[in-house]
Amino acid sequence: MARLKDMKVGVLLGGLSNEREVSLNTGRAVIDSLKRMGVECVEIDAGRDLAQRLVEEKIGLAFIALHGRYGEDGCVQGLLELMQIPYTGSGVAASAIAMSKRLSKVFAEAVGIPTPPYMVVRKKESGADGVTDHMNPPVVVKPANGGSSVNVSICREAGEVAPAIKQALAEDTEAMVEEFVAGPLLTVGVVGERALPAIEIETIEGFYDYKSKYTPGNTVYHLPARLSQAAQDEAARMALAAHRALGCRGQTRSDFIVEPGGKVWFIELNTIPGMTQTSLLPKAAAHDGISFDELVLDICGESLAEESRS
Repeated sequence: MARLKDMKVGVLLGGLSNEREVSLNTGRAVIDSLKRMGVECVEIDAGRDLAQRLVEEKIGLAFIALHGRYGEDGCVQGLLELMQIPYTGSGVAASAIAMSKRLSKVFAEAVGIPTPPYMVVRKKESGADGVTDHMNPPVVVKPANGGSSVNVSICREAGEVAPAIKQALAEDTEAMVEEFVAGPLLTVGVVGERALPAIEIETIEGFYDYKSKYTPGNTVYHLPARLSQAAQDEAARMALAAHRALGCRGQTRSDFIVEPGGKVWFIELNTIPGMTQTSLLPKAAAHDGISFDELVLDICGESLAEESRS
C-alpha cells in the first residue's frame, strides 16, 4: 500500500470494443475505490491516442479495466510492455490465448480439463456448409474471440445454425460451434493463487446472454451455490488449473456448466472480469471476507510484486 501511494495509477477504461459501456462501469468503480484509499489516480479512455495519454500522465501503474478487443486480448498489454509501464492482470500471451475461445479450449484439453466438443468456422471459409454434418443441434454458436455473450446463439434446429454463424462472423473472423450442454452455469474467480467461492447463475428466462447479464432482475446469483460441494470443488480445481495452464496472473474468472449427473465442463476463462460493486468477482470476494477496496489493492499489489521480480 505504501508503494502504491507513492505513484499515480492510470485506470484504463472504455476502449474501442463492443464492451465499452461495461468497461466504463468497471473502471469508474475502480477509480472510486482507489480514491477512497487515498491513491492518486487518473481516468484514461483507451482510444487511438493511448500511448500519448500514458506519456502525458506519467503513470506508475496501469490498472486495466478494459473488456474485449484491444484491451483484453494482449494489445494494450503489449503497448505497456514496450513503454515499460507495470500493469494489472495477465501478460500478453495469456491475455491473447484466453481471449481466443478456441485456444483456451486447446490449453484446457492439454491439461485434462474437460470442455464440450466444438468446431471453428472461419470467415474466409465456406461459412456454415457441412457444420451440421459433424455437429447435431442443439449447439451454441458464438464469436470465437468475443466477450459478454455478445452475438451468442443457442441453436436447437439445424436451420438455425447458418444464420447464427453469419451473425457471429459479422462480429469476428472466427465462429465457434460448440455442443450444447444442459445444466446450471457456475463461475469461479481466482485472485493470485486463490480460488474464490463458486457462484451459481440462474437466468429468469432464456440463457445467460448480454441482456441477462446487464439487465437488473433478469438473473439470480446463488452464493453459496446450490450445487453439490463436489461439483463446486471440481470447478475450483479446474479454474486454478486453467489459470495456471494459460499462464495468467492477477485476477481471472472461469465459467463452467454442470450436468445433472454432476460432471463439470469448462467453457471459458476471462482475464479481466467485471469489477463493479455488483460484478461476480467482487461478490465472491466479499463472501470470502475480502472487501472491494481490498480486492483492488490485492490486484495492484500483485502487479507491483510481479514487476519487482522481473
